[in-house]
Amino acid sequence: MRIVSGKYKGRIFHPPKNIRARPTTDFAKENLFNILENRLDFDGLSALDLFAGTGNISFELVSRGCTHVTAVEKAWQHIRFIRQVTDQLKINNLTLIKKDVFQYIQTQPGPYDVIFADPPYQLPGIENLPEMIFQHNLLKPNGLFILEHDKNLRFPRICNMTEQRKYGTVHFSFFNHPG
Repeated sequence: MRIVSGKYKGRIFHPPKNIRARPTTDFAKENLFNILENRLDFDGLSALDLFAGTGNISFELVSRGCTHVTAVEKAWQHIRFIRQVTDQLKINNLTLIKKDVFQYIQTQPGPYDVIFADPPYQLPGIENLPEMIFQHNLLKPNGLFILEHDKNLRFPRICNMTEQRKYGTVHFSFFNHPG
């Protein structure tokens, strides 16, 4: 796992073998953040990383200047790894929450400028995430929600979806909060 850009650019971390997460590939992550760099000024933004896994996206958001990042993950081994990297980098603007993402969405304090979700591709209910994000007012006006998924998940009738991008086997769907 490598941080691509920003304050911690080039730092490499090796998740332990007991991590079951499927981190976003460097190729897909670089392309995603190239898109985001053209749309967002990360300085001052608040971000939410759902299904944080290894913390790959959270660390990239912190590195690029987000004022505060909240990472939600329910697996202890993942939490331990994220805490270890957070301590190594001396990050103080990352809040790590051990909780089921679907429960968090219903009880969270939000809203956020940017939300990223990388659920297990076969997890039941992920097709409902965009609707849940908007129902629970998790995004600030003009906020952006990005959902990573496989090729089988489509959102043809979801309002607020602006585009989909494909990088190898990784697909990103982008949803905007009309502001």
